[in-house]
Amino acid sequence: MKYKSQQVAYWFFALCMLLFALQIVYGFIMGFARIGMDGLHDWIPFNTARAVHTNLLVVWLLTGFMGAAYYIIPEEAQRELVSVKLAYVQLISLAVVGVAAITGYHFNIWEGRKFLEIPRELDYLVVINVLLFLGIILATLFKGKRQTTTALVMTMGLVFAALLYLPGMIWFDSQVTDSFFRWWVVHLWVEGVWELIMGGILAFLLIKLTGVDREVIEKWLYVIVGLTFLSGILGTGHHYYYIGVNKIWLIVGGVFSALEPLAFLAMALFAVYMYRKGEKNHPNKIALFWTIGAAIVSFIGAGLLGFAHTLPQTNLYTHGTLVTAMHGHYAFWGAYVMIVLAIISYAMPNITGRKRHDKTNGHLAFWLSNIGMLGMVVALGVAGVVQVYLERRLSMDFMVAQEEVKIHFVVMLLCATMFATGIGIYIYEFIKYGRPTDEALTKNEEAVLVS
Repeated sequence: MKYKSQQVAYWFFALCMLLFALQIVYGFIMGFARIGMDGLHDWIPFNTARAVHTNLLVVWLLTGFMGAAYYIIPEEAQRELVSVKLAYVQLISLAVVGVAAITGYHFNIWEGRKFLEIPRELDYLVVINVLLFLGIILATLFKGKRQTTTALVMTMGLVFAALLYLPGMIWFDSQVTDSFFRWWVVHLWVEGVWELIMGGILAFLLIKLTGVDREVIEKWLYVIVGLTFLSGILGTGHHYYYIGVNKIWLIVGGVFSALEPLAFLAMALFAVYMYRKGEKNHPNKIALFWTIGAAIVSFIGAGLLGFAHTLPQTNLYTHGTLVTAMHGHYAFWGAYVMIVLAIISYAMPNITGRKRHDKTNGHLAFWLSNIGMLGMVVALGVAGVVQVYLERRLSMDFMVAQEEVKIHFVVMLLCATMFATGIGIYIYEFIKYGRPTDEALTKNEEAVLVS
C-alpha cells in the first residue's frame, strides 16, 4: 500500500461482504419458495425477497466499485485522497440509505419498478451521496501528479453511471415511456458504463499482476471503450421489443445486440493475452485467478448467453422466462461480481500487510463458488427451456408449468449451497485478514505483494 488513504477501501469492501451475504440469504428464501417451502411468506413474500435480492446486488456492487476507486485512484494519481473524512461520511450515508430502502421493501414502501424499486425520496439522497463520491475522486485526479488512461476510463464509467441514474428519477404517467427510460438506467449501466468500470479495474489488476507495460495494456482499453459504446448504447433496443414502442427497435435491437458480445470478447482476449505475455511470477495467484476468470466468464455469461436470447426471433419465446434468469446470473457473476472479488483479493494483503493470498481457502472459495454458480446457471437454463416449450409452444398455464420445472430448482438449490459455501469461505478469509494497519505502509510493495 503506497498511500494511507487507500485504507478507506477496506470499509467499503467490508460493507460489500455484509450485503453480499445478505443477498445470498434472500436468494435461498426465493429458491425454497419455488419448491413449495415458503414458510416465511407472511413476513417475506416472494416479491419482497426478489426485490431485496436484486437491489442488494446493485448496492453491493456499486459499493465495491467505490471501494475499488478509493484504492486505485490514489495509486494512479500518485497522491492521497483529498478528504478521507468525507469518504467515510459518504460510506456511512450510503449504508444508511441502503438500509432504509431494504427495510422499506418489507413494508411495501417502494415504486414497483424492477431494479429501481427505491422510493423517489431516497433517490435524492442517492444523488447527493454519489456527487460526494465523485467530488472526492475527481478532485484527487485533478490534483494528482498524473492522469492515467486506466484511472480516466474507470472514472468515466463512474461519472456516466451517475448521470444515467437521473432518467430513472423522472416521473412519467405513461408506463411505456417510464419503461423506455428505465432501461436507460438498467441496460446502459450493466451493458454500457459498468463495462468501463470493469475495464478500468481489469487494466489496473493486469498491470500489477502480470508485469506487462502499462502502455501495452492501456492501448487495449481504447478498443474496449470503443466496442462498448458501439454496441451497448443501441443494444438497449432488445429491451424495447414488446413495451409498445416503434417496430424499428426490433431491427436496431437485434443488430446491435449481436454486436454486444464483442466488448466482452475483447476483454477476455485482452486478459488472456496479457497473462500469457506477463512474467507470471506474482505471488498473489488467487487475485490473478479472479481477474482472468472475470474476463472469461463475463464473455460467456454476458456475451454468449446474452446473444443467445436477445435476437428478436428467439426473444419472442424466451422473454420473461427463466432463460433470462440464467443469463442474468452468469452475466453479473462474471462481469461484475468476480472483478470486485478480484480487486478485494488483490487489495486486502496490501492494506493489512498480512500474507494470506497463498492459503488453500482462497483457491477453495474460487472453485466452489464458480462450480456452484455454473451448476445454478445450468439448472436455470434447463428449467427455462422447459418453461418456454410448455408455456410458449404448448400454451400451458403459467402456474402449471412452474410445477413441472420445480425439480430443477431442487438442483439449483444444491448448487447454490456449494456456491454459498465458497462465498462463505471467501468472507471468512476476508475477516481473517483483519483491519488495515499503518505498518503496511512501511513495507516495500515489491517485496510483499505489489509489483
